Amino acid sequence: MENVIQELRRYVEQKLENEGSGHDWSHIDRVTRLAIIIAEAEQANLFVCEAAALVHDLVDDKLTCPEEGFKEVEKLLRHVEENDRNHIIEIISTISFKGGKMPPVRSLEAKVVQDADRLDAIGAIGIARTFVYAGSKGDMMYDPSLTPREEMSASSYREGRSTAINHFYEKLLKLKDLMNTEKGKELAEERHACMESFLEQFHYEWEGKKKV
Repeated sequence: MENVIQELRRYVEQKLENEGSGHDWSHIDRVTRLAIIIAEAEQANLFVCEAAALVHDLVDDKLTCPEEGFKEVEKLLRHVEENDRNHIIEIISTISFKGGKMPPVRSLEAKVVQDADRLDAIGAIGIARTFVYAGSKGDMMYDPSLTPREEMSASSYREGRSTAINHFYEKLLKLKDLMNTEKGKELAEERHACMESFLEQFHYEWEGKKKV
């Protein structure tokens, strides 16, 4: 299956190399490396986890038409054994956040890839990606009059008005407690603390206050 992995890596790198919303090849590469670390710790199917991590954003509605994306992935996985192919398709169909309205993922491998993807959304990398994504959408950095949304449908999560800072409260600060695996929970702790520290400093600076 190593040939399949190498083919997937080459294809996805070429396709997403210059993507400008924070879902570029570097994101895919980091998620894949995290998926391998978590899969090894959790004794999950390494091939399924690695392959799913590599192709997970090819079906993301932020980047493409999902229907076309799934056709693309099916073609890329044409030489993969049917059970593994179906498993990979199921994983990439179910791991998205979508306002927190998606049902829990079912397989260990889906839990691994979901944790890996969510880990790359938090911490220092997550902070940087948040502002890149907000800029790509034309969202403001911060607006104190625009409060974070508590309840969101999948469509309002994607299309509703928000800010980069609100995104931390609407999604990112929730991810630590949504980790599936023990390894994912362990890796999330430091990244979550990094975001909390950043937000504390941000609000001090925004309000022009000094820390006590």
